[in-house]
Amino acid sequence: MTPEHDTSEPDWDTPLSLTITPALLIHALMGTASAVHTGWSSCVDDTLMLSNLVSMDDANGTYVRLVEQEFVEENQPETLWHDWTLEIRIGAILTTGHWQFQSTAHPSEWEWNAREATRAFERACVLIGRRVRPTVAVEEPVPMDPIPRASRH
Repeated sequence: MTPEHDTSEPDWDTPLSLTITPALLIHALMGTASAVHTGWSSCVDDTLMLSNLVSMDDANGTYVRLVEQEFVEENQPETLWHDWTLEIRIGAILTTGHWQFQSTAHPSEWEWNAREATRAFERACVLIGRRVRPTVAVEEPVPMDPIPRASRH
């Protein structure tokens, strides 16, 4: 019997397949990232990680990972960068998006980058049938330089 003539519903465990390319993932999930790339191996340095959230499809090794890290560039050792990295591994290909900014940036930049990277992670988890729930976290205050006023009277 062909699907057109079958009156029963398809089984919920019926495998589905799609053609997904790194370019489509970047377009759909990483449009607000400050940098994107593909590769065979991760660019994340485990020694620099502040947090690591992984959603994995154990059947085939596909995973989605959101890493928060801080690093310095060799040519700018005095500048500390903060980075949220979204990695999507499908087969051998790793598609990566970075939301990066200087760690001295205004708190609104921290919130925006965290929100954008988290949203992309949540959406990417759908690829492997996972749902993401938000949690509450308490952060200690960070000493900051005073914010200059827009105008002085």
